[in-house]
Amino acid sequence: MAINVRGVAATFKHAARAMVAHAVRGSIICTTSIAASLGGTAPQAYTTSKHALLGLVRAACSELGAHGIRVNSISPFGVATLFSCKAYNVDPDVAEASISAKGNLKGVVLKARHVAEAALFLATDESGYVSGHNLVVDGGFTVVNHSFSAK
Repeated sequence: MAINVRGVAATFKHAARAMVAHAVRGSIICTTSIAASLGGTAPQAYTTSKHALLGLVRAACSELGAHGIRVNSISPFGVATLFSCKAYNVDPDVAEASISAKGNLKGVVLKARHVAEAALFLATDESGYVSGHNLVVDGGFTVVNHSFSAK
């Protein structure tokens, strides 16, 4: 909670103060997780913190819209970053294979680049009227019922 919520809240607070003080219209973006939208994908504390970030994004969107500041989040599926692989003591190739096996969109491996491209979209004028949105980068994982198969 200290890092995932308070850290992001402090970042929002200080970025927004500077942006408002200098009349800077722009975009504030944070990274959440599919755990913010779907229970059972991560430990309870992590899931709780990511849900809190969605609330923070929506509250900040509400408050900062009057200043022309957009606030959004990105929720990726599992990404085999160096940080996550080290945390779970797993080789990136093994992590990507495991994540891809559980993923819905076959033939594509989610990379950090995909998340960065989503952030770039939210940061540019192409998303100029998008605010309060949680852009889910999960290959459809969170919209598919994984409890049974139609096969």
